Amino acid sequence: MRTSSKRIYGGAALLSAAILTFHLGEFPTLAADHLDPPQRTDPSVDDTPDRAADIADIYTFFDDQTTKLILTFAGPVPTDAAATFDPDVRYYINVSTQEPRTESNTRIQIQFGEDAVQPGDQFGIRVSGLPGVTGDIIGPVETDLEEQGVKVRAGLYDDPFFFDLQGFRETLDTGDLSFDSSRDFFAGQNITAVVIEIPNANISNGNNVIDVWTETLRLGGQL
Repeated sequence: MRTSSKRIYGGAALLSAAILTFHLGEFPTLAADHLDPPQRTDPSVDDTPDRAADIADIYTFFDDQTTKLILTFAGPVPTDAAATFDPDVRYYINVSTQEPRTESNTRIQIQFGEDAVQPGDQFGIRVSGLPGVTGDIIGPVETDLEEQGVKVRAGLYDDPFFFDLQGFRETLDTGDLSFDSSRDFFAGQNITAVVIEIPNANISNGNNVIDVWTETLRLGGQL
């Protein structure tokens, strides 16, 4: 088996992955990005990229009532490409609410499966380890699923990440900052995502900061 992980440390209202390493408070943020590592996921480097196992971003939002966890992967792709649901990949969202910050108190597992009647066409999702849910949430993708106040949806979305790839490359080549806020490499491209909404009482530990990170595991290793 081979695993890859992308991790975000920190807490508060919004955690979004980026290409740079930065800090939120006292905790370092080792941020996720698309097509990383390129030797396994970037089609310009690898002739057989493992797109399904490539985590793009992990976002965490909260309000007074709920915490939203959004995992994106398998992108960016053109708008005419389908979502990616690979039964041989497991996705994990880890949440830590106390020390040590490297150990999860909540470990959510996400897996996809094909409809035996219509293989390759109809997909479903199973989400295990959801705090406050007895058993698993199971159902079709592209559908709002809910059990005991916890909501799940998996499907194809407009890629929310914004980045000027041309400016990044020009900056590396010249040493001069060349970013242009009007250029977005991800504009008009989609990504597969799993969105989970959990009542705060299920996932919090008082007023403690929460740490969120994700992992992927391909059964049998990379193709």
